[in-house]
Amino acid sequence: MAETITNQTFEAFLSRWLISQEHHLHDLLQLIESGDEQNEQMCNNLISDNIAHYKQYFQAKKTLARQNVFLVLAPTWISSFERAHLWIGGFRPRLAFRIVINNVFDLTEDQTQRINRVMAEIKEEEDQLTHEFDKVQERMISSSILELTRQMGRALRNGASDRNMETAVDTLKLSIEALVECADFLRRKSCGKIMEILNPTQCVRFLAAAAQLQVNLRRLGMERDGNRLHSS
Repeated sequence: MAETITNQTFEAFLSRWLISQEHHLHDLLQLIESGDEQNEQMCNNLISDNIAHYKQYFQAKKTLARQNVFLVLAPTWISSFERAHLWIGGFRPRLAFRIVINNVFDLTEDQTQRINRVMAEIKEEEDQLTHEFDKVQERMISSSILELTRQMGRALRNGASDRNMETAVDTLKLSIEALVECADFLRRKSCGKIMEILNPTQCVRFLAAAAQLQVNLRRLGMERDGNRLHSS
């Protein structure tokens, strides 16, 4: 990815990334269906490829967030259905645990206990971030109202500037950027902790289920938006 990322360049990147995502999903499903998922080396190779693929996405997203964090919070390159399920610019970390529970059926008792412990830890951190994000949003609303009031006042004073307001808005933006980075860290942490608990075969099934969910949500969302556009 280039150092400077715009809405258009990130959308182009994501389009290519999603095509690669479908190829990775195909490889994962092919391994599962072939019965070779017990081959640890083959599993590990696919796991490494998928982790590298997700790292590309998070790095590009981090660069974009530092340039325009509001595009990350309200992206224009996804469907309205996908946008409705966003949590601080991405999926909720606890979703990863639901994917495991619904798709990996051979967990041992020890694995189940460890996953439940990590899930409780991630849920607590997710709730804390949600609380912090809500507070920042409240400050944003207050600042917007204050800005409108000040603009009216400046107009009456023939356009006198107010640097304090600009500083306050910049501070809010930095707070949001920090929260998005924390949210992405927690997303990566949840998946990383899960994969530490699973064996290679289970990791393949987890990655396949996660990718399948993402692909299906996008197709459904784009289909709904298309139908809505045609009916209007």
